[in-house]
Amino acid sequence: MEMIIGFPGGARVDARFKGYTILTDQPPHGGGEGAAPAPFDHFWVSLGTCAGIYVLRFLEQRNIPTDDVHITLSTHYDAERRMVGKVSFAVELPESFPAKYSKAIVNAVNLCAVKKHIKQPPEFETIVSIGPDIAATYSD
Repeated sequence: MEMIIGFPGGARVDARFKGYTILTDQPPHGGGEGAAPAPFDHFWVSLGTCAGIYVLRFLEQRNIPTDDVHITLSTHYDAERRMVGKVSFAVELPESFPAKYSKAIVNAVNLCAVKKHIKQPPEFETIVSIGPDIAATYSD
């Protein structure tokens, strides 16, 4: 997968890939206009919707209606680390949901590929090119 990141102005940073353009902007207190979600917001959206697709497929395979089902993703700040220390997925199901599947719903959320990548992160490298002749690669 390849993604092209561009800078259309202000504090906006956009990503183009697979024929889509994903817009981002910083909130006003971060120097932007708040015209689009911030990049870190997309991170949380990615995590929540990834879990959601696994729950959706689980329900569809069992012909269980999705009308009254939703997931609330909540983040819990760790002041000591100065970053999010815990992420909670609250899967809300109607009374008609078969209780025998409650543990299976947890397993469905745990299948999320985004969550798996966070728990076992890939290696990161940054390649800096200046003109056609100068390049340097850096790894964390």
